[in-house]
Amino acid sequence: MTLETEQEAEAPASANEKASPMVAQYLAIKEKHPLELLFFRMGDFYEMFFDDAVAASRALDIALTKRGQYKGKDIPMCGVPVHSHTGYVARLIKNGFRVAVCEQTETPAEAKKRTGKTLVNRDVVRIITPGTLTEDTLLEARSNNYLLAVVGAAQGDVALAWCDLSTGSLEIESTAQISLLTTLSRLLPREVLLSEELAKALPHLSAAIKELGAAITLRPQSLFNPQNCHEKLLGFYDVASLDSWGDFSAIEITAAGALLDYVQLTQVGAVPRMDRPRKNTKGGLLEIDAASRRNLEITQTITGDKNGSLLSVIDQTVTASGSRLMLRRLSSPLTDVEIIKNRQQAILWAMNQTQHHSRMRECLSGAPDLERALSRLSLDRAGPRDLLAVRATLTAASNFFELLNSAELPVTLHSHAQNLIGQDPLSDLLKRALKEDVPLLAREGNFVAEGYSQPLDHYNMLKMDGKRLIAALQLRYVNELGLSTLKIKYNNIIGYHVEVSAQQAEKIINGPRATEFIHRQTMAGAMRFTTKELVQLERDMGEAVERSLSIELEIFEILSGSVLNAYGALSAMAAALAEFDVALSLADLAERENWCCPEIDESTDFDIEEGRHPVVEKALKNTASVPFIANDCHLATSQRLWLLSGPNMAGKSTFLRQNALMVVLAQMGSFVPAKHAKIGIVDRLFSRVGASDDLARGRSTFMVEMVETATILNLATPKSLVILDEIGRGTATHDGLAIAWATAEHLHNVNRCRALFATHYHELSALTATLSALACHSMRVKEWKGEIVFLHEVIAGSADRSYGIHVAQLAGLPPVVIKRAQNILNQLQAEKNQPDELPLFSLASDDPAMSTEKTPAYLSEESGALKDLEKTLLACNPETLSPRDALDFVYQLKEKLLKIDC
Repeated sequence: MTLETEQEAEAPASANEKASPMVAQYLAIKEKHPLELLFFRMGDFYEMFFDDAVAASRALDIALTKRGQYKGKDIPMCGVPVHSHTGYVARLIKNGFRVAVCEQTETPAEAKKRTGKTLVNRDVVRIITPGTLTEDTLLEARSNNYLLAVVGAAQGDVALAWCDLSTGSLEIESTAQISLLTTLSRLLPREVLLSEELAKALPHLSAAIKELGAAITLRPQSLFNPQNCHEKLLGFYDVASLDSWGDFSAIEITAAGALLDYVQLTQVGAVPRMDRPRKNTKGGLLEIDAASRRNLEITQTITGDKNGSLLSVIDQTVTASGSRLMLRRLSSPLTDVEIIKNRQQAILWAMNQTQHHSRMRECLSGAPDLERALSRLSLDRAGPRDLLAVRATLTAASNFFELLNSAELPVTLHSHAQNLIGQDPLSDLLKRALKEDVPLLAREGNFVAEGYSQPLDHYNMLKMDGKRLIAALQLRYVNELGLSTLKIKYNNIIGYHVEVSAQQAEKIINGPRATEFIHRQTMAGAMRFTTKELVQLERDMGEAVERSLSIELEIFEILSGSVLNAYGALSAMAAALAEFDVALSLADLAERENWCCPEIDESTDFDIEEGRHPVVEKALKNTASVPFIANDCHLATSQRLWLLSGPNMAGKSTFLRQNALMVVLAQMGSFVPAKHAKIGIVDRLFSRVGASDDLARGRSTFMVEMVETATILNLATPKSLVILDEIGRGTATHDGLAIAWATAEHLHNVNRCRALFATHYHELSALTATLSALACHSMRVKEWKGEIVFLHEVIAGSADRSYGIHVAQLAGLPPVVIKRAQNILNQLQAEKNQPDELPLFSLASDDPAMSTEKTPAYLSEESGALKDLEKTLLACNPETLSPRDALDFVYQLKEKLLKIDC
């Protein structure tokens, strides 16, 4: 459809003229959606105008054109095809835009009948935001897409409610304000709803949310009214009370109500099916702050990649819903011993299914993403392939159930197994109704199986085989009437007709079937007739395409309704398949990589025998084909704090991280990469490993280190596990040593937690005399022919040196620098000067490498070049130099050096 077809061709010629009908309609709709790019449907395109067009053309790199004028100026315009618009929407969402989809709600014919004009009505049918995506093409199949609302005051606890519109999940949680970012880093929402008041009260919250990669949507404070939100919840779920769902606080109900209000706003009247809210209890999850998650690379690496993360190693699931469940479990390890042991029992069961294991995995791999198909069906946004996904999942579930032996199932899987059956009537219906290959959209038709609907088969036959039917009718008339010249012909004036010669026409006119054949035309030498049967056949052929599509759309609605009537049972089926998928996946991993089932209890034990780092071990197998060196870790009550020393590259950081990851794996219910493991439940996991800065917030590397250390010392409890690497290395030697010393004492005496403390400060080994639960360990190193070999083994005792110069040599520092550094180190160790009086100047004069005989001429005392350079440097005042002047000064010095004859 073009502007002309909607009586829009005449553009205003003057700035004083009113907007044309089309422009007026666009501006009226745009006024209601100032924050979104308006996708204005015009036939086969979504067009954008004015500032929207300019912004979209830049973001999408598409041509910016113009169409008509408004107030004397050309109207910018750009557009995207309707059939491929989702790809463009994905790019816009990724670039931070929101999209309002404005559809035509009537045809030009309907508009003309209603108003006498062809300008059709239009209205926004959906607002697409980062947190409200449902299409597979816009979503990551193996991750949840969370929309989250935060409610609270400037002081006190806050409540969070989050949902995944594409799967129908809804969860609620309260947390202390200090733990808010920890929760957000666990969930990684795509979009966060904040009241304008809360955003002002917590100014740093918005910046932290953006750092997590989430979009922020500010909503008026009035939409967070507790009473209104309570009523919103009741209305959404059509219930009279929330009492039967659990004990929800006022701010939790407010968060959930505000979330659902926004969902309904963006879906513009389409009400999605959502699970009833599920509340996460305080203390039920292992708390891991954002910095520790980043350091440990649990679900993604520090650079943001999934490859190289712990998730990439353990996720061997074959279904999308199973992969999302794996991600949720890994992101949210538990502290409930009973639930953890139930999950372990599921893995043990899966490991025992040797007879059917591969067939079970094969069955699961045939199950499409039922959760997201159901969500699209509930939003009236589905197509035939979603119905096909339901059918395929029903088949996969039935086949999987046949492989199960209910008597062997552990309790945790028994109820899930029962959810795999009971939908035979729906399965049979979809098998009879759908073809094997169906189009993406229902409006494309041709997805209903032959034999399911007689009327549809009839119209399809007319549509596909009309000429054959005409020929068959002609043959029947010839045989029944005995008229050899009879033909059925077609022309544009009278359509299909029966034509016979003038001589044989008498047999029709005067024959017994004269009333059946209606005279249409008399020609020279021939006569033309029609029959009710031929008229009906012609009408049916003309209407075949339209009627067949109409019937198919009716069938689609009926089938969709049948699926939605079983929504609850199908949701439970999807959850069951995910549970079995995760159990089988982790069982596969445990058997293949020789992982053990950890003992979990409420103690503070941490006993790992021959533990390994799962990610590093996999990398070594894939690249170097060398074995990973396993190590023990025993943080008993008498030795709950390990001081770990040794050179860089010896494996300290790997050892620290592997033990932290052991906790994450064990408390998510998985087996762990060790020969044996016993882990007392950890309530909080802290990791201070690696060096990074935060220049955007004015934080140096050392400041970041201190902030993360402060978080640990303020929050760690006796049930926590802490791993620390090189505390105090970012400042002066004595300052750093003092901080590391005090930190170790605080962990031992105040936090009293289990901790692994890696350091280069050998002086800390003296703490064994005053800290009874501290034990010294080191990374074993072997010296061979002047070189050192890293053995990557942890042994008792403290290292006597750091081998830093050797590591520098491996890194490629020039030999002259390495030799000079070794000389300086030897003399420093021999001198044993006061720490604040390092003999740097004496070292410079005593070192043979700096003697007059070997010193370059241009640096000798006799050289005038040295004095010239000295004068130049002394004459410079760095405080007054601009960046440009400083650069010019460097070039000046370089030029002086180049002129010297060395």
